[in-house]
Amino acid sequence: MISSPVQALVVFDAHTDVDFVRAALPANTASQAIPLSHGIERVLAAFDEIAADLLIIGTADATHGALDLIAEARRRHEDTVIVALHHASPNGFLQRAFAVGADDLVALPQPREALTFAFEKALARRRRAHAAGVTAPLICIVGPKGGTGKTLTSCNFGVALALAGKRVALVDGDLQFGDVGLALGLAPERTIYNLATSGGSVDAETIGQYMGRHSSGLDVLLAPTRPDEAGSINPNLLRKIYGVLRSTHDYVLVDTPPAFTPEVIATIDESSDICVVGMLDALSLKDTKIGLETLNLMGFDPNHIKLVLNRADTSVGISQGDVETILGRKPDIFVPSDRAIPRSITDATPIVVASPKSGAAQAFRDLANLYVTDSRLDEPNAGSGEQELEQPRRTLLRRR
Repeated sequence: MISSPVQALVVFDAHTDVDFVRAALPANTASQAIPLSHGIERVLAAFDEIAADLLIIGTADATHGALDLIAEARRRHEDTVIVALHHASPNGFLQRAFAVGADDLVALPQPREALTFAFEKALARRRRAHAAGVTAPLICIVGPKGGTGKTLTSCNFGVALALAGKRVALVDGDLQFGDVGLALGLAPERTIYNLATSGGSVDAETIGQYMGRHSSGLDVLLAPTRPDEAGSINPNLLRKIYGVLRSTHDYVLVDTPPAFTPEVIATIDESSDICVVGMLDALSLKDTKIGLETLNLMGFDPNHIKLVLNRADTSVGISQGDVETILGRKPDIFVPSDRAIPRSITDATPIVVASPKSGAAQAFRDLANLYVTDSRLDEPNAGSGEQELEQPRRTLLRRR
């Protein structure tokens, strides 16, 4: 039961039993009600006046200003819990309501107790997010050019952390052509598309139902299986997912496509850290340089950007010194070429598992060590796992 006082505003149309909705509000809730037909401006004025903690919008027709109201209410008051009630088939209202900022959507009719529980759960979820304060690092793996090994890096990075006993979530943010499931040998039985279209609350329990589990202990939210399904996932939904995962895991990693799409920009904006992945060739280095410059223009703290260079020992006439000159900084991790990597990809077994003593596996463990401050991830049986990180490797994670 919600114990602290709550101010609620119920906005209703002719199909909504406003008295029933108000009677279902949690105990200790003061409420006001206003018809949606009064217009968005009058509703928003009432919303601002009472500084509502909970905004409930009951409507049978999404075209009657409900979506505009949700969007503007979210813009004005980010912390308000917004619950939309609908009376008929949502007909796309679900995705649009979440896209513009709704926290939950409940189909009517519902028993009074079920509706009360829905309100309490939405309020509790929001309050837990605020109470958590410091959340887990969200590390966005980016690379402006395709084929540089972002997915390879993401999977081995995540598995290395998971094998060290960390609770890690990996989100495949390449929504059209994501390959994380293929790289980890996870069947796409449930994906982020199924989550987006499920109609359920975006909470830890619901998200957990749509995540796969790798044998290392890595939790994975897979990309849609078809490109056309990507349109159901929007930046607001991603922000909700990231917020929940950061409260339930030690680390959250996001693999992204080779482009600064709205979804990638939203992920970068939510991230505590960025891992830029490039490769030792002229075209990749050019695009990596542009990517780093773009992140700088976006105002991202360069102290929280790590740079990984794959195939770093390839003989292409470019030295590691040339790389530093071109990029204006030295890469943090050099991943050597390894014949075992193509086989590990074919076998859907990350190189840190398939060939843990290889140079590539150690490089990915070194990457994980950039973010781990309580122990060092070493080659299995190669030494104590309790050694401190070398001082140059230690990093302080920014929190948002």
